[in-house]
Amino acid sequence: MARKYTLHKTAPAKGASGIDFAAELNKEQHEAVTSPPGKALVIAGAGSGKTRTLTYRVAWLLDHGIDPREVLLLTFTNKAAREMTERVRDLTPHDTSALWAGTFHSIGSRILRKHAEEIGFTRSFSIMDRDDQKSLLKVVIKEAKIDAGQRRFPKPDVLASLFSLMENTESGLEEVIADRYDHLYDWIEQIEAVRKGYIKRKEEGNSMDFDDLLVRPVRLFKEREDLLRLYQKRFKHVLVDEYQDTNSVQGRMIDLLTGGNSSLMAVGDDAQSIYSWRGADMSLILGFPARYPDARVFTIETNYRSVPEILELSNEAIRANRGRFEKDLVSARESAGVRPALVALPDPGTQAAFVGQRIQELRDEGVLLEEMAVLYRAHFQSLDVQMELTQRGIPFSITSGLRFFEQAHIKDVSAFMRVVVNRRDEVSFLRMVELMPGCGPAAAAKLWGQWLASGWADKDELPEKWSEVLLGFKVPKKAVPHWEQVCYVLDELCPDGEFARPSEMIFSILEGVYDEYLGASFENAESRRADIEGLSEYGGNFESVLDFLEQLSLMGSVDGDPKGKGDDVENEQVTLSSIHQAKGLEWKVVFVIWLAQGQFPNGRVIEADDLDMLEEERRLFYVALTRAEDQLYLSYPMMNPKSYSGDIYCKPSMFLDDFPQELVEEWDVGASDPWGDDVPF
Repeated sequence: MARKYTLHKTAPAKGASGIDFAAELNKEQHEAVTSPPGKALVIAGAGSGKTRTLTYRVAWLLDHGIDPREVLLLTFTNKAAREMTERVRDLTPHDTSALWAGTFHSIGSRILRKHAEEIGFTRSFSIMDRDDQKSLLKVVIKEAKIDAGQRRFPKPDVLASLFSLMENTESGLEEVIADRYDHLYDWIEQIEAVRKGYIKRKEEGNSMDFDDLLVRPVRLFKEREDLLRLYQKRFKHVLVDEYQDTNSVQGRMIDLLTGGNSSLMAVGDDAQSIYSWRGADMSLILGFPARYPDARVFTIETNYRSVPEILELSNEAIRANRGRFEKDLVSARESAGVRPALVALPDPGTQAAFVGQRIQELRDEGVLLEEMAVLYRAHFQSLDVQMELTQRGIPFSITSGLRFFEQAHIKDVSAFMRVVVNRRDEVSFLRMVELMPGCGPAAAAKLWGQWLASGWADKDELPEKWSEVLLGFKVPKKAVPHWEQVCYVLDELCPDGEFARPSEMIFSILEGVYDEYLGASFENAESRRADIEGLSEYGGNFESVLDFLEQLSLMGSVDGDPKGKGDDVENEQVTLSSIHQAKGLEWKVVFVIWLAQGQFPNGRVIEADDLDMLEEERRLFYVALTRAEDQLYLSYPMMNPKSYSGDIYCKPSMFLDDFPQELVEEWDVGASDPWGDDVPF
């Protein structure tokens, strides 16, 4: 008989870090960090030290004898996971290598690697990125032999986003299409066939996409209670960052892992929940106390970022929302003596001029360009500001990575215009015709050859009717109806052999051919359509399409210079960002532009009359306000010169009525005349 021998695990020495938690944390943070095991929700307001609270919580657990192997830290980015584990490593002498920290997807992947055989995969399964998904979907679509001769079948990128939304919200195909993709309803049977074929192909190829890394562990835990109990026993302390951004599947994963006696500390801010459009479920954070009746709720309200004047405004701005945890941010800083500015300007161009001039003044006062940001609801709203900053030689960067004129949909639309202006522009011609189904590079080259053979490329005059010339061309069968529409749109761009105005051209291109292409080709079709409408409005400033295209070309080249003109400080740039992309960031000075009803909140939200959507828009406004440290400027144009419907009077955003007007200082902006006197606009 074998002799039994027991290994006794050596627990880390308690208090080994020597951290004085009471001294290094404020009272609110300390209460949360040192709370006893159990379920806890920490509502950490903007700028309140959320990351500090989480990392000190991990350090506190290790300091109190918890084995690092029993700790699971879930984040939304790998960067956040690295930063937190590095901070914990710096705080404590304990070996943290066994601590599991990472994104939901990376943790899901680790679990699946251990149990892949049990769900029909091998441990060497491949993880597909978006390009891999698109490639596989192209194969599945081709095999499905879908007849898309009359209408465009959605492209793989759109289908990948649609399928992802289904998985992350645990919704059916019909529900998702009705809610987000109603223009695809006629394709529902074919889309479902592609989805099933895609799943089958993934399994045959021993491959998983990113959604599988969430969905399959949850499914595994539901089907295998023994495995679930194994992980519940291992992870006795689960910590979750940015809990307000969790979706249905992530929420289910957390609930399953902590369903036993495991402790859970979820940290987030309900007032910064702004990602429902990509599946985030705010009911998870709001419903936390109901799901865990014995849970403790901690609120951290001390803000280290903003001056009191900005926080007073922010607190009042979010108070109008019904779905929220009650809290009031309190500044740890002294008063700046300057209230946020509310600035009404005559039109978008003047709004941009104000932003540009004020940035120059602030820089002269010692504020670095990199410490300033211009925030907006939608990307197209930055167009006038981009123009203004370029003309003033103020360098800027855009968080999306692409400047307005560099975006694919803007280049697509301008290609139509360039073709009619320069009939020998092969690049633009090929770009235009390759937008059609069934028209790849080879077919496009043949069409270009037919165009050259027609002789019109070398003529000085325009054809009176483009369609009379082009409809006789031989095009791929699949492209025939789309080619006809292109021909008629080109007729509209040059009525009676004369160029239409730029704004009219853009409107014709969008309504005639490009809107359908947007819906079938891009997951964010609505925002791209708004960009094109913004381009059309900008085109209203030009009578000549030649001048308009020249300006686009110049902006494309000058705009691409990261330093701009007259910049002598390396890498110093103003940040231009949508508010969604600005979350988590901060600047000394923030300009929030286009605070007009229908622009912010978004017009579609107002039309939908959906209170939940409106409250998310208000949370987005709150996020914008709380990015500012020292100075905050809120502006809107009083008139919007719509290019194809005439000037439109702009009402101030309804969000500007949510706080007492004494919390802001109204600026009366005038223009100086040649004699040096200020005059009202």
